[in-house]
Amino acid sequence: MSEALVLDADAVLWSTDRSVLDGRHLLLLLHGYGADEHDLYPLRQYLPDAFAVASLAAPLAPPWPAPGRSWYPIEGLEGRDATHVTRAAEAVITWIDAHAAGAASIGLLGFSQGGAVSLQAMRLEPQRFAYAVNLSGYATPGEVAGDAELAELRPPVFWGRGTNDDVIPEFVVAHTTQWLPAHAELSGRVYPGLTHSVSEQEIADVATFLDKQLQTLDAAD
Repeated sequence: MSEALVLDADAVLWSTDRSVLDGRHLLLLLHGYGADEHDLYPLRQYLPDAFAVASLAAPLAPPWPAPGRSWYPIEGLEGRDATHVTRAAEAVITWIDAHAAGAASIGLLGFSQGGAVSLQAMRLEPQRFAYAVNLSGYATPGEVAGDAELAELRPPVFWGRGTNDDVIPEFVVAHTTQWLPAHAELSGRVYPGLTHSVSEQEIADVATFLDKQLQTLDAAD
């Protein structure tokens, strides 16, 4: 059995004092391959102020000379092994147990690998997460224990991707296109000309999506 992955709690970037996290709506940011916790953190200035934001650092270092961090290997056959994505998602859940148990709600926003890990975490514990934002990512093929429960709960998920994204394989995009509507309340948009990146229009759409989630969460209190 592979050793469990552990996230570096000291590397997490917080938008608020962790001592006042209890009762706040928490949004976790999960960066992509070769980036780190600083990559998505500037997005917080475009998102609703009501969120406490925590930008996590992935647990692995890519092979030299690639910079940054990674959530799971992408080299060779290992990159197609869903168990690696699951291990990363389990590490996120373990971090939440230790550092964010008092949050009023938890949402996930991930780019590329971070998007895949966000959906995988939601599949492992469907009731733990209020919603997810998946930017240029995908749903990992294969069955996960919580898939049936997720299909019943149908949490809100925003999936944004570009027409010119040549990084994510077409077969996983096709799989995600079929899988997400069956397991989530999907808000999706394909951005003409966008590569494996995030655009201003996409950020604006994400902010609108998150505003809606805040309204729903506050109405449920």
